[in-house]
Amino acid sequence: MSHHPHCTAGNGGVTRPGSPGPGCGRAGSQTLISSLSAKCLNHQAAIVLCMDVGFAMTNSAPGEESPFEQAKKMMTMFVQRQVFAENKDEVSVVLFGTDGTENALASGDQYQNITVQRHLMLPDFDLLEDIQNVIQPGSEQADFLDALVVCMDLLQKETLGKKYEKRHIEVFTDLSSPFSEDQLEIIIANLKKTGISLQFFLPFPVDDEDGSGDTVDGRHSDMYRNSFPRKGLTEQQKEGICMVRKLMFALEEEGGLDEIYTFRESLERLSMFKKIERRPMAWPCQLTIGSNLSIRIVAFKSLVEEKLKKSWTLVDAKTLKKEDVQKETVYCLNDDDETEVQKDDLVQGFRYGSDIVPFSKVDEEQMKYKTEAKCFSVLGFSRSSQIQRHHYMGNQVLKVFAAKGDEAAAVALSALIHALDELDVVAVVRYAYDRRSNPQVGVAFPCIKDAYECLIYVQLPYMEDLRQYMFSSLKNNKKYTPTADQLSAVDSLIDSMSLVYEDDDGETTEDIFKTSKIPNPQFQRLYQCLQHKAFHPDKPLPPIEQHLLEMLEIPQEVRERCQAPLEKIKALFPLKDAGKKKEQKTAQDVFKDNNEDGPSAKKAKAENEEGSFSIANLAEGNVTTVGSINPAENFCVLVRQKNANFKEVSQQLVNRIEQFLETKGLQYYMKSINCIRVFREEAIKLSEVQCFNDFLQALKEKVEDKTLADFWEILIQDGISLITKDEAEGSSVTSEEAKKFLAPKEKPAETLLVAGEGGDVDDLVSIVKT
Repeated sequence: MSHHPHCTAGNGGVTRPGSPGPGCGRAGSQTLISSLSAKCLNHQAAIVLCMDVGFAMTNSAPGEESPFEQAKKMMTMFVQRQVFAENKDEVSVVLFGTDGTENALASGDQYQNITVQRHLMLPDFDLLEDIQNVIQPGSEQADFLDALVVCMDLLQKETLGKKYEKRHIEVFTDLSSPFSEDQLEIIIANLKKTGISLQFFLPFPVDDEDGSGDTVDGRHSDMYRNSFPRKGLTEQQKEGICMVRKLMFALEEEGGLDEIYTFRESLERLSMFKKIERRPMAWPCQLTIGSNLSIRIVAFKSLVEEKLKKSWTLVDAKTLKKEDVQKETVYCLNDDDETEVQKDDLVQGFRYGSDIVPFSKVDEEQMKYKTEAKCFSVLGFSRSSQIQRHHYMGNQVLKVFAAKGDEAAAVALSALIHALDELDVVAVVRYAYDRRSNPQVGVAFPCIKDAYECLIYVQLPYMEDLRQYMFSSLKNNKKYTPTADQLSAVDSLIDSMSLVYEDDDGETTEDIFKTSKIPNPQFQRLYQCLQHKAFHPDKPLPPIEQHLLEMLEIPQEVRERCQAPLEKIKALFPLKDAGKKKEQKTAQDVFKDNNEDGPSAKKAKAENEEGSFSIANLAEGNVTTVGSINPAENFCVLVRQKNANFKEVSQQLVNRIEQFLETKGLQYYMKSINCIRVFREEAIKLSEVQCFNDFLQALKEKVEDKTLADFWEILIQDGISLITKDEAEGSSVTSEEAKKFLAPKEKPAETLLVAGEGGDVDDLVSIVKT
């Protein structure tokens, strides 16, 4: 243990040999725990991780991790988060309780057994390896207040001349080492003067009254209460708690204890890799209403789908260097000699039906949709009820504010926002990111908060973006009408699975499943695997961590609440065995002699009464041609008539199908699909396989020529393909050929005309290489 040298105050500051001098005012805490919420984006911070490695840190109760191992795990998790978040924070590591001494203040018996393990720099995998493999328990003890002074000195010297938004010291200790408090006031004054924030991480909570390590105010959850050996704390640790409380209260006054955390509490909060921080980029523009009203605005992306910034790249398997691998693209003709074609002899081509339309570079440039400039123009106003929530689209949400420092713009935009809010209307807006971007139509609706007010812009769909599907209604079908008990049971289930917690008085509500607080499991798993591979390149990847699997599970309290309603649902909606599927009838079954006697005849009669296929049911009236109202039924009747010519009748059906496809529309598509399905079934029954297969192959070519991709997609989903030899003897088509027939043709690699750096709108036309 060392004694602090004499300190003197002068000129309103505090100085001491080797200690940090005065600096900026005290900054808010953006530290190991508070950085979890990433409140301060892209503001560079300097952080010192100060860890106690004294021999007492290795003590632990049976079956529990020692404070030393917990502290290392915390530091590892923190550095991992910093590495993958790709921010600019710099990290240093100071150890106290080491066998040796290595710091700038050490002299004589002062500041002994304190080692600067790593100086201030960006965190990387080398630091992670040091924490895992190099940092080992020492056989000495050191004063944690001495270690604080060394950290302050390091921050003061290594941040000199650099711009840092915040400076922090994080101390990991079990407070078992003796300390001297004779210069405590000077240390507190220095921390305040230099603006360095401080946090403590301990194996036990300190907000208790009896010093036993048990929480009394309920701030820590039950899982943190057993984070230290049950035998209790030593007298030295109790003195250390008093010192830490005194120090933190002096720095933070009433909120001092908020900067003291338990190891287990912190481990839980650090178990997620930190999200990549993004700097807000303003998009300045003019909001225009008509030709005479213009308001200066700036827009920020409030919501945008996060993409992984780091991409995969090919490297040499032995050297692991990208430079050792060279990639070369060669274009060849599709001939026997695979003649090489120079890049200058290639042009872009756009597929138009079955033809390729060539485009030169000049054509490509002229073809781009160009606007005069960036644009945020109000086209008109609409009642908010007219804008359907399910029509919101796009990959971003913009918040629109008045330009900074423009009082006239602020007043005008505020008037517009409040008018929209009071009238319950929204603005329909034409939005273009820049002159190279395709324009969007979107909606801007008012957002008024206590702290700010703005417009929120969301993109709306064009006609081609909408997918219209028609389904039969369940309302008027008595077979699907639920009983009152069934409706009540479903209501109870929905109530029991509410993700909003309400107090008994109904006034206080809390969302117990905030998706905005749930990190993307894909990112978390990727970072976990990358970190594992970096340290253990030859070992298999670890299993997915349990907390990742549990993140998107039903909350436990909801799971418990919904058990009884689920049992009721199970009882009121019983599942019944539907029995074996009826065998498909053949032409022989349909046309057999109905006058034959015996059990089989009675059985056939009974099945017909249940609604199975019957010629009498279809042939209502005298059918002579395939009509447009019931073409499929007409076709079935005609092909079963005596002396019927299957090819002639099928040609009538084909003509109807082509007529429906020329009309277009989902209703006619479904009618065509039904005709094709019946055509196929009858071709199998009547051994006219080749007639159907020839038709379907010809249809596929026509579909490609007439750009009926939506219709063909429905045909693929229904699995209607060529008749195979497994289905009928007259076919030569194998099952593999039938599957290949349905599979879409492979498209050549498309080259997108990019809107430009920073653009956020896709191009109007896709160009493909040929």
